[in-house]
This record gives sequence, C-alpha cells and structure tokens, in this order.
Amino acid sequence: MDQFVIDGGHPLSGSIAVSGSKNASLPILAVSVMTSDACVFRNVPRLRDVQTQVKILNTLGVESQWVRDAITTRVRDDYNSTAPYELVKQMRAGVCVLGPLVAARGEAVVSLPGGCVIGERPIDLHLRGLQALGAEIRIEHGYVHAKAPKGGLKGAEIYLGGRFGSSVLATDNVMCAAVLARGTTVIECAACEPEVVDLAECLNSMGARIEGAGSPRITIHGVRRLKGCDWAVIPDRIEAATFLIAGALTRSPITVKGARAQHLLAVIDVLRQMGVEVKRKGQNMTVVPVERPKAYEVTTLPFPAFPTDVQSQIMALMAVATGTSVITERIYPDRFMAAAELKRMGANISVTNGQAVVHGVESLAGAEVMASDLRASAALVVAALAAHGQTRISRVYHIDRGYERIEERLRRLGARIQRVREPGTTGDEPAQAAGAG
Repeated sequence: MDQFVIDGGHPLSGSIAVSGSKNASLPILAVSVMTSDACVFRNVPRLRDVQTQVKILNTLGVESQWVRDAITTRVRDDYNSTAPYELVKQMRAGVCVLGPLVAARGEAVVSLPGGCVIGERPIDLHLRGLQALGAEIRIEHGYVHAKAPKGGLKGAEIYLGGRFGSSVLATDNVMCAAVLARGTTVIECAACEPEVVDLAECLNSMGARIEGAGSPRITIHGVRRLKGCDWAVIPDRIEAATFLIAGALTRSPITVKGARAQHLLAVIDVLRQMGVEVKRKGQNMTVVPVERPKAYEVTTLPFPAFPTDVQSQIMALMAVATGTSVITERIYPDRFMAAAELKRMGANISVTNGQAVVHGVESLAGAEVMASDLRASAALVVAALAAHGQTRISRVYHIDRGYERIEERLRRLGARIQRVREPGTTGDEPAQAAGAG
C-alpha cells in the first residue's frame, strides 16, 4: 500500500486540467452491452473504478481497448449476463450494469454492490423501477436476479423518490432499461445531476428517445435497438471543486481548466460567501484567494444544490475559516469520516446527528492521518497542502479511485507531494479497498 508524504504550507501556482467525470463514465460504459455495434468513449479517466468497470464488462462479454483517454468496446458473440461479486463488491457503481443487461439481454445476475462505508445505501429504488417495467426480481445468495417478461419490458409511470430524495444510479438503471422497453416510460423524481444528463445524451446519440433529462421528470419513448456511438464524457465537477478548494486553502491563484461552471454554481457560491472569488473565463476558473476565509453554513442536497461529494473538502477549508461553520449532511448523514483525521491536524470539529460544527483555527499542522474513503482522502490532501509541516496520508488507494495521478498533477503546481510505499507493506492494495463516491 502507498501513502502520500506532503510538505505543506507552500503556495501553488499555474493551471491544472480537469479529467473526465468518473461518475459519468461508469454508467456510460455500461451501455456497451445494449448494442452489437462498436462504441468509442472518449475523455475517460484512468481510475481504479473505471478499470473495475471495464473488468465487469469483460466478464459480460464486452471486448475493450483502452488507448490514452479513449475506450473502444464491442460485444462478443459469446457472452454471459452475470456480474460477479469479486468485482461488483469493489464499487457501488458496479450495479449500473443491471438495467442495461435486463433491457438488452432479457436477464441479469448482478451481485449486490459494495461501496464506501458512509452509511446504508440500499438499491430498493433500482429494483422497484425495474419491477414497474415488468421485470421479475429476486435476491438469492447476495445476487440480484432480474428477468424481463416474455415480450420484453413495458413502459410505465415510475416514481423514484426515496428517503433522501432522488437516486442517480437508480435513475441511470431505470432510464437504460426503459430505452428498449415497449411504449413510453415516465420517471418522476428523477435525479437531475449532470452525469444523468450525460448518460441520456449518450443514449440519444445511439438512437434512444429520451426527453427531460436534467429535470425531475424524464420521458423515455422505447426504441427497438441502439446503434454504436462516439461519445466524449463530461468533465469531472467534483475534481474541479476539489482543485478550487485546494487553491483557496493554500491561498493560491491557481486556474482550473476544462471544467463546466454551470455544474459548479453551488460550490462557487459557497466559496464566494466564504470570501473566495472565482473568476470565470470560458471553461477556465481562477481562484482569487484571501488571507483567511469566512465561516459559512452549508447543507448537502441533490443537484443543483451543494454536492455531498464536496462536503469533506469544504470542511477542510472551513477548518481554517474565521468563526464557526456548520455542515448539514442530507444525503449520507454518516458521511463525516474526514472529521476525525482533520482533528489530528489541529481542526476543531464536532459531529452529531448528521451535522458537523467547525470552529475555525488559524492554521493546520502536519500529522500522520489515514484515508477512509474517496472524498475524505481528497480533503486530507488539500488540508495537508496548506498545513505547516509534514503530513503522511496512508491508504491512498482510496483517492486513486477518483483522481487520476493527483500527486503528479499537483506537483506541476508546485506542491511538495510524494507517493511512497507504506513501511512494512508489500504487494497490491487489498481488493476491498475500492468503493463509490
């Protein structure tokens, strides 16, 4: 296992380009099983989660070739419809092959998914949506068995609201299944995230007829078949937000290149309320740092509100703000894994009942900390860049799931960060390391 060694307290400068979106790439790659034609997916980041998704597709009979940031896929004549536990357990997004398989092949056997330990995240909405389309669902020995009725899936009106609002992956799964269903499907309380829109537009380029993606009401008119595609994945808004916060924390006027500001309006607004301006020019955003940010209150909610995947990173910025900040987590109330490790760096944070109260301190200090999940890892990295002294972050395999070669890219900004082998460890990271976030 690797760890990062970061000598903090040094300003950054220059520009950093945003990679393709991890959370968009995973469900988009899954549509490979829905056509017999070749597909080309561009701007795909080389991440552990994407590698896992490609392996899942390989087991489903999808040949793939990965050259630079492009993956070309085609379904072989010999294929099966079982996504195994040893792969799906590594990330929650592995379940997004369920809808495409049922729609295209009439059946699917998919292991119940794994994921980061940030609270219970059942897939009942996925199953409810597929059942509404006529699929027969049963769960046996840790696997979801889904089978389309004779004559195929049939369009329906489906409500996908859950305890914490809409579900991105459930919307993805049901939308994919409905594309090849007979008749018209209407999804109410659909997720509005940009990643859902990107999937819908990719499917439309393949011949699907989807309307309303990006709104709570999506209408899908079923088609008989899909053709191949040549599709470029959207930029990763969570990575872009992380880099903006890194600039704010280190008081550095860095420029984040290639992001879509319309996907980041809530994050940009929170930074502005904290006294950190973000100048926009085309797809480039430059941080206008301040000596010390101001405290603020943030509530995580589905898009277009402040994203839960940026909660840990903004907590790191709040840790050095003037005054007391409050974060209310409405998506995953247990998602405060970064708090305990930030406290080891001198942060003053208390967490209770889905809420974190952050009393700002003047500065953070380097320490030995441990990454617990993907976004907590990012929070520790940006905090360490600003902290005085040296920080060692162990279990950085988590961050490799969502940030492509982050240490190399940060070094180009002047960051003093090195990846080293953890003392006393050999071999690869454990298989259970991966998750979703």
